[in-house]
Amino acid sequence: MDVVNALIEGVTQDIIGYLVEDRMIEIEEAMSIFYKSVLCEKLLNKDTGLYRESSAYLYELLKDELADGEFIQKEI
Repeated sequence: MDVVNALIEGVTQDIIGYLVEDRMIEIEEAMSIFYKSVLCEKLLNKDTGLYRESSAYLYELLKDELADGEFIQKEI
């Protein structure tokens, strides 16, 4: 596994864990939420560079996407 894929996998695991904890849902539901999100689509596209961001930052983007119904990448 290359470094980029390892980073993506680690961030994905963290975000799913955050969803389980915050929403008190089963892991399967958290996985479904994440994998259906625009954030996931963007994260898996290595050209976006999102894999370089922290799990916490990306989770905030996901929470915003879920609340607002759209993905908006914040400037840092």
